Amino acid sequence: MDDAIRKADVLIEALSYIRTFRDRLTVIKLGGSAMEDGDTLRATLQDVVFMETVGMRPVVVHGGGKAIDRAMKGAGLTPRKMQGRRYTDEATLEIVVRVLKEIGTDIEAHIRRLGGRAVGMISGSLQCLFGEQLVLEDESGRPLDLGRVGRITRVDQALLADFCAAGVVPIVPCLALDDRGGWLNINADTAAAAVAANLRAEKLVLLTDTPGILQNRQDESSLLRSLDDAGCRELIARHTIEEGMIPKVEACLESLRAGVRKTHIIDGRVRHSLLLEIYTDRGVGTEIILAR
Repeated sequence: MDDAIRKADVLIEALSYIRTFRDRLTVIKLGGSAMEDGDTLRATLQDVVFMETVGMRPVVVHGGGKAIDRAMKGAGLTPRKMQGRRYTDEATLEIVVRVLKEIGTDIEAHIRRLGGRAVGMISGSLQCLFGEQLVLEDESGRPLDLGRVGRITRVDQALLADFCAAGVVPIVPCLALDDRGGWLNINADTAAAAVAANLRAEKLVLLTDTPGILQNRQDESSLLRSLDDAGCRELIARHTIEEGMIPKVEACLESLRAGVRKTHIIDGRVRHSLLLEIYTDRGVGTEIILAR
């Protein structure tokens, strides 16, 4: 009986959050171990199905960095990263597109097996991300050649919103089409931010392989539970936030400036971290906000 009462207490704790977030859009970026480990992926997608079942409207945006690295190695190609972005020539782009299509199909099938409904947003009339080639500068101000790496210029928000309203979870790969119909490789965190911004989502949640943002990368107890934009800039300048974490933080700040209400960077390795973040008093990971 005590165990049953504890379970009831958990449901009561979740009730206020279920009411608050009912019919609200949440964009979830999948990556890292949340996709690599089968049990972790299943637990994460169970969270997504739960969210949709209790009335939240999740949108899943996914990358596939580790799987792409493996496929490139198998093809005799060496991955190159610049400012957290993958250099993408035509040979790399072909691998990126193939791997992301395979991952999206797998995620969609997982959700269906768990009793949810999902649709992959990658082909034909279902493509929802459009963009142009991204131009970045090095520390000297010279342009970096990133190849077929892009930035998003348009999101078909009506298409995504229609699926969400129908109780179908959109599965969005980090690929965009340019004005000539060619593929562009988009950083997955950046893609998730653009989707969240265009949908005016309630939340953007980025799943990572760390507990969140750490003051000391070697010490998980140094987790920063909340950071504002000024604090993020300071940590980037001090190289506390660096490499692949920079696009994640920039994605959070960009989406906040566009009207997303809350952003979170959480540990995708923790079972049901999505539910812990959204439906419990404690939450997990780092919340990033704009300074008031």
